[in-house]
Amino acid sequence: MFRIRGIQLSVHASFFLLLAYVAWQGWTAAAWQGAAWLTLGTVVMFVCVTLHELGHAAAARYFGIRVPRILLLPIGGMAEMESIPRRPREEIIIALAGPAVNYLIIGVLLIFVRFPEGWNWAYFELSLPGLGRYLVLVNLILGVFNLLPAFPMDGGRVLRALLAMRFPYLRATQIAAHAGKVVALAGAAYLVFYWKNYPACVLFGFIIFAGHRELQAVARKEKEAAHWRMIEARFNQPTVVTVTPIDEVPPRAI
Repeated sequence: MFRIRGIQLSVHASFFLLLAYVAWQGWTAAAWQGAAWLTLGTVVMFVCVTLHELGHAAAARYFGIRVPRILLLPIGGMAEMESIPRRPREEIIIALAGPAVNYLIIGVLLIFVRFPEGWNWAYFELSLPGLGRYLVLVNLILGVFNLLPAFPMDGGRVLRALLAMRFPYLRATQIAAHAGKVVALAGAAYLVFYWKNYPACVLFGFIIFAGHRELQAVARKEKEAAHWRMIEARFNQPTVVTVTPIDEVPPRAI
């Protein structure tokens, strides 16, 4: 789409399918007015998602990590960093920067937004005040949901960083990834049994998949690093030359 301070903002093609679905849902509920407001609400929600990812990007760039692109998907956003810092303090700050932006947005919105008595959070009001209340709720969900200890989400990265203070980096990633699978499966089960929300389970499936992929990447890097350390050690070994003293050389027959 465009660049924000050198970061390419990209939208996956499937995102437009989400907009079409939302517009259709709005049309069935309140004709063109419903389609317009629900589409606007979805677009503004993803503006908040983009700001969340820009929070990660700003923190990463502070520590000298380049962020070439932010990709928006129907299930959320993703800041693509060239590397993940192995210093626990840096990883924690980068992970918490995203949710911090959401809570900052909530603080700004609450200056102008009021919640009437009996407000129904599950109902989208087709008005400007209703849009404001909806955005407060969206940012609250984004802030809380991303702090779940489900690796590689923000809370899972904080967990991995804390574990890395005690365990080797690979072991810390393994524990965080396994914990993330448990949290994701529990979240999916809750949505299915209590809310009958089957499409949302795709998000938790993606979390499990992404966590497994990152664990594989860390394991591969650790293996490669160990391989090159072994080769370097071989080259750095001192050459041992055995010299036989002259008086120990056996006499040769002439």
